[in-house]
Amino acid sequence: MARILIAEDAAELRDALERTLVAAGHVVCARDSGMAMLREIPRWAPELVVLDLGLPDLDGGLVLDMVRSMTDAPIVVASGRGQERDVNRLLLAGADDYLVKPYSALELDARIRAVLRRTRPGPPEPPADLVIGALRVDRVGRQVTLDGRDLRLTRVEFELLCHLAEQPGRTVPRGELVRRVWQHAPAGGRDTIDAHMSALRRKLGESAARPRYLHTVRGVGYRLQA
Repeated sequence: MARILIAEDAAELRDALERTLVAAGHVVCARDSGMAMLREIPRWAPELVVLDLGLPDLDGGLVLDMVRSMTDAPIVVASGRGQERDVNRLLLAGADDYLVKPYSALELDARIRAVLRRTRPGPPEPPADLVIGALRVDRVGRQVTLDGRDLRLTRVEFELLCHLAEQPGRTVPRGELVRRVWQHAPAGGRDTIDAHMSALRRKLGESAARPRYLHTVRGVGYRLQA
């Protein structure tokens, strides 16, 4: 299915994850520290990274930043830290999913497959850019410009913006955004979606009170409209 790189310091859990994921068809490289896992990225070229936050040598949040600087592979955080502020902070920092311990290896495999479905390239789409006013979304190059200026978006922010830009002027319900971007209810629920939208709005240089493109329809969802 995929080449998966795991950082997990608990030996029993690490071995169980490796056995289950290999049995499910994945190719797995499991390491017990942040540095050991980081050293594998250039030669392993993982298609997905599973990251525990409680590593013995480096803070998991720092490791996430370092992984994100080294590879575009999706990251699933699997941690005992389940407070909402931790979940939202790491999702906004670049994690693609968040799983709170205790969890089963089968549940992790299901989350991995969901992440891969939405991040692996699908059938080629028409190369035409999506243009709304001075906002341009290049779906093929996965680039966004506003007034000719490049915007640096996370993977989730880009997927949210792209889905809204494909149907400008339409109010898109939150549930539809969840199905498009997460495939399942994200950790943190509605607050997680709103946190990503808030971050996207800031990068667009606007606010909820003074929207230029991204409009909130209270109790329903969001609309992209110049």
